[in-house]
Amino acid sequence: MKIAIVCYPTFGGSGVVATELGIALANRGHEIHFITYRQPVRLELLSNKIYFHEVHVPEYPLFHYQPYELALSSKLVDTIKLFGIELLHVHYAIPHAYAGYMAQKMLEEEGIYIPMVTTLHGTDITLVGKHPFYRPAVNFSINKSDVVTSVSHNLKQSTLEWFDIKKEIAVVPNFIDKNKYSTHFTDCQRSLMASEDERIITHISNFRKVKRIPDVIQIFFKIQKEIPAKLIMVGEGPEKEGAERLCEELGISNKVIFLGNSNEIDRILCFSDLFLLPSQTESFGLAALEAMINRVAIISSNTGGIPEVNRHGITGYLSDVGNVAEMAENALKILRTDETLEEFKSNAAKAAMDFDILKVLPLYEAIYEKALEARHQGMEQN
Repeated sequence: MKIAIVCYPTFGGSGVVATELGIALANRGHEIHFITYRQPVRLELLSNKIYFHEVHVPEYPLFHYQPYELALSSKLVDTIKLFGIELLHVHYAIPHAYAGYMAQKMLEEEGIYIPMVTTLHGTDITLVGKHPFYRPAVNFSINKSDVVTSVSHNLKQSTLEWFDIKKEIAVVPNFIDKNKYSTHFTDCQRSLMASEDERIITHISNFRKVKRIPDVIQIFFKIQKEIPAKLIMVGEGPEKEGAERLCEELGISNKVIFLGNSNEIDRILCFSDLFLLPSQTESFGLAALEAMINRVAIISSNTGGIPEVNRHGITGYLSDVGNVAEMAENALKILRTDETLEEFKSNAAKAAMDFDILKVLPLYEAIYEKALEARHQGMEQN
């Protein structure tokens, strides 16, 4: 099958999922075409089964904001015609499903009918989609998709509550590829980050307000008062500068390491003991899942799709959003003894296996077949 994938090419969860999905589909023999404004960060190598098509947005003085949706829809039309693409899979309702629908309409003018699968990841629903300026466009884009999927049951329910959806929404969870992870790295040297008696705690995100970065710092502040520990902060974003200042104010700058963005997440997680995810909301919690497959216990908020990943009292603990004191105490329950820590780390790795890509890929392939079939039936009726 020839599949075009549209996503954001960034370090965010949706871009990572879309890229890893495309790579896995290519390994199963499908021809994959990524169409976006920059090569996705996880797309390291192209092959005879993987292609990248860059969307260029010409700058005209007429436009105060350059119309990416127009450039994307035109690029989709050209690429689909040139390579004989059979199916379009877009990640995010807007702008991608919106641009995808316009591409479909343009292609239909030439007698070309291509189905579109739209995957909802969270921000397109929980933040952007709820804004009154964008709500009609989100509603329209979802309903005009041939097949719609959501990365968690919680996100599906939220979508049905907030929008007038007339489409079925299939839940297909985010995933990890167990073959890409190993607990045995020759360069996994804890001594590079911490002394032998220190626990290593990690947070990875885009440092937006929704991630509650100050809570991460405050939780660690309480932990390090009880046991020796280091905190590794991975990522870039608007909350990073404030986090650095808070560390200085609390007198823990020497115990917190800010690494910025990194393509070596597995190497960072391989020597981590605990992962902090106190977010205001998460549609799924992919960062937690990547930590779990690396044998890292989780302390998180009990919100969004996170409880579908982090199992309370087994892989880690869940607390109400903002309950820093409880999160810190739960972290200490895990970290105080080697035996308890090892139990949680082992449980985390086992639970992560439920989300292995080999279990998720067949779900997407079945959805693609359903979309193709539905599109063909629609053509026959017309």
